[in-house]
Amino acid sequence: MTDSHLHWQEPAGDVSPRRADLRRAADAMRRIIGNLVGTTAPDEAIRAAADAVAGVADLLDAYPSGPPWSPGWDSDFAESANAGDPHAFFDHSPIIGKANPIAPPLELEVADGIVRGRVTFGAAYEGPPGHVHGGHIAAAFDEVLGMAQSLGGQPGMTGTLTVRYRNPTPLYTELRFEGRLDRVEGRKIFTTGRLYNGETLTAEADGIFISVDFSKFAALREMTGERPEG
Repeated sequence: MTDSHLHWQEPAGDVSPRRADLRRAADAMRRIIGNLVGTTAPDEAIRAAADAVAGVADLLDAYPSGPPWSPGWDSDFAESANAGDPHAFFDHSPIIGKANPIAPPLELEVADGIVRGRVTFGAAYEGPPGHVHGGHIAAAFDEVLGMAQSLGGQPGMTGTLTVRYRNPTPLYTELRFEGRLDRVEGRKIFTTGRLYNGETLTAEADGIFISVDFSKFAALREMTGERPEG
């Protein structure tokens, strides 16, 4: 992708009021998750917070939930999919989803054939004291390289992902990912990626993806797309 740019997540002003509220709720949940890890709040504050969060959970329990691609499930997703806009679907990603409270979220951009990502991991992602858990780094690499392999025009699914941890990766610091499509050999798509803290390389990865016919996933969606009972 030469001399071109693609932002994987559109500016917040371009989303519908519903998606904006979903993102706002997810942001609040991220704050709750981060604050719960090692909080020094007194017992009465934790009790009040637990009551408030339980009330929100009870409110949402009253409505069915399910995968965003279920037929008729999320009007924003359906409209975006019909228009060829993937952003509503990405809102639900556990890695880049702005409406998914377990996502950091990682923000990605494609420029001149290179996938670049920015992310700050908080306390919820801690492994070694003060540093990011290696499993979260691997998951982020899977997302970065997944985008890189799609630049070849015949995207596939992760076959193998190898991560090498070079230096500790700090929490509460903006980190920089880079991902590249190296080559395609038959159905195999080879990618490489790196993670930096400033100019310090903290991890690198190699990913091999296997190209697939995504039309075959339609049958799977039909089998799993029914709404659960509320």
